[in-house]
Amino acid sequence: MADNPFDAPSTQPFHLPPFDRIHDSDYRPAFQAGMAEQLRQVAAIAHNSEPPTFANTIVALERSGRLLERVETTFSNLNSCNSDPEMQQIDTEMAPLLAAQRDAIHLNPALWARVDELYNRRASLQLDAESLQLLTRYHTMFVRAGARLTPDQQARLKDLNKQISTLTTRFKHNVLKATAEGAVVVDDVAQLDGLSAQQIGAAAEAAATRGMQGMWLITLQNTTDQPVLAQLSNRELRERIYRESISRGLGGPTDNTAVIAELVRLRAERATLLGYPDHAAYQLADESAGTPEAVRDMIAQVAPAALARAHAEAADIQKLIDAQAAAAGSASFALQPWDWFYYTEKVRKERYDFDQAAVAPYFELDHVLKDGVFYAAHRLYGLNFRERHDLPVYQKDVRVFEVSDADGKPLALFLADYFARDNKQGGAWMSSYVRQSRLLERKPVVANHLNIPKPPHGQPVLLTFDEVTTMFHEFGHALHGMLSDVHYPLLSGTAVPRDFVEYPSQYNEMWAREPSVVAHYARHYQTGAPRFNQGYATTEYLEAAVLDQAWHQITVAEAPSAQQVPAFEQHALDASGLNYPPVPPRYHSTYFAHIFESGYSAGYYAYLWSEVLARDTGEWFHTHGGLTRANGDFLRTRVLSRGRSEDPQVQFRNFYGRAPDIAPLLEYRGLAGAGGGDQATGEANGR
Repeated sequence: MADNPFDAPSTQPFHLPPFDRIHDSDYRPAFQAGMAEQLRQVAAIAHNSEPPTFANTIVALERSGRLLERVETTFSNLNSCNSDPEMQQIDTEMAPLLAAQRDAIHLNPALWARVDELYNRRASLQLDAESLQLLTRYHTMFVRAGARLTPDQQARLKDLNKQISTLTTRFKHNVLKATAEGAVVVDDVAQLDGLSAQQIGAAAEAAATRGMQGMWLITLQNTTDQPVLAQLSNRELRERIYRESISRGLGGPTDNTAVIAELVRLRAERATLLGYPDHAAYQLADESAGTPEAVRDMIAQVAPAALARAHAEAADIQKLIDAQAAAAGSASFALQPWDWFYYTEKVRKERYDFDQAAVAPYFELDHVLKDGVFYAAHRLYGLNFRERHDLPVYQKDVRVFEVSDADGKPLALFLADYFARDNKQGGAWMSSYVRQSRLLERKPVVANHLNIPKPPHGQPVLLTFDEVTTMFHEFGHALHGMLSDVHYPLLSGTAVPRDFVEYPSQYNEMWAREPSVVAHYARHYQTGAPRFNQGYATTEYLEAAVLDQAWHQITVAEAPSAQQVPAFEQHALDASGLNYPPVPPRYHSTYFAHIFESGYSAGYYAYLWSEVLARDTGEWFHTHGGLTRANGDFLRTRVLSRGRSEDPQVQFRNFYGRAPDIAPLLEYRGLAGAGGGDQATGEANGR
């Protein structure tokens, strides 16, 4: 380990990982050394001859495992955004070992005895509020990890955790490979009619990268719907792209049906072992929602209006299809999923004179980033951004910005990784390389990742408005990490429940549409178009959320076989009442990475739950004067800086002044009444 870049804390500013020194060969020895070091440190804590105190047990645990944290954080982040076959092999090897490492800590009887004793006499410890929250979180983590089980039960639990970790890793690798292999090759540029010159150039560049000069390659995004379907006039090509999208993970070497069948069975068994009726109940017990019934009730408040709106939108589209066919003297056809967004754009242009292609030149990436995303953060929180070209990066397209606070003091580093690559997982997300902590004297290093097709050198990077909104969304997560101001690393930044973590990001989307911000990053952009197409957007999301709950509310006996996976999905959609063929779920099960490998199992509802909070916040801002430092600082003080140092529901009430209200969300999405009103532009935010 003497020459290993993970052996000691990074000497780069803000402890940025030394990307220029890291090689694949460094990971295995660093993982091994890190796991061994952490177990030695934990053993010393567990067998300390002194009686347990908050300092020698809980704070000591917070300080332990720093080497393992450095390598695991960097590896997992890079394996998501800049992977290679060797890293995937390491991932496969390490997943069960890391699961066993966590079990070795949480199921250590001596350590558990110390944590439990401290928790039971917490009232006498005279802890400050954040320290009490930390002790409570540790106790909850140990209980949920099986600390109270018998030795035989713990042995079975360890075996289940190893198997589950292996399966989630296999699912992830299958999706990455299937998405890359599902790209559609086009050999005639005429078939790309409707795409901009920049998009055609990006398709040519993607093909050339794979050695297919003279061809064009339409790569797939992570979702069922593909953005180019809104522009391609060639219906046959649209259908090809759609079918490649929905067939990912079905059959062949990347088949995920057997993975899903075994994974949901093992999760169900683990939940039963831990005393819960199913995996959903286990997961939700530690979320704001609390129970599957609460999730069901929330979905029920939105689903009927969303489905009714989707039917109305489909009727409008079908009328346009029929009218165009009659005018051309050709046969009409029934609306299909691959037609929806192409004709939605035509309806939007016909009704509101809004043309996505016409406004795209106003959404150049650098202007959106600096004059939109950064501008709003400066106005709200006083933040300033300076690009650094002297720091190492893991890929040449990654940009690094030093962030300073309103008083000029260094606050964080922000990494922007916006372009699609074959070795990068789909969608959009935020990650942390260094979590803020006063205990460890650490300032945050966070990154945003998107999958924007990269045009040929010299051409501008023009965004759709959905991509603009995604940039604001992910930067909301980044702000949650960068503005964190807590003592303990376990409670830092985005370490909050899944149904709260999406709240700051969905709130930050509002500034993408705020007139004063739009005028700053798209100086002549004025469409006047009302909210549109939210029946589709809400229904596709709800279908995916319902699928997630269906998969995780089953018992071991109810788990399907691999062959039954497609039928199980279909039955779940039918039973929900949301199944509407022109509107497919945002993710089909075989590529639903959120719930089968990314930590959102039984938690995909979180986007809607969090959006209730986000729209309430938007209403609060507009009521209190909008984009002002006073408002931004109030939100920062009450929510964005707090991490999990207090209960997130308390944080929201301290900010908003009362319990959440679903009405602003229904109004925002145009669903306040099941029948009327034009709906919002759809939002594609890595969901």
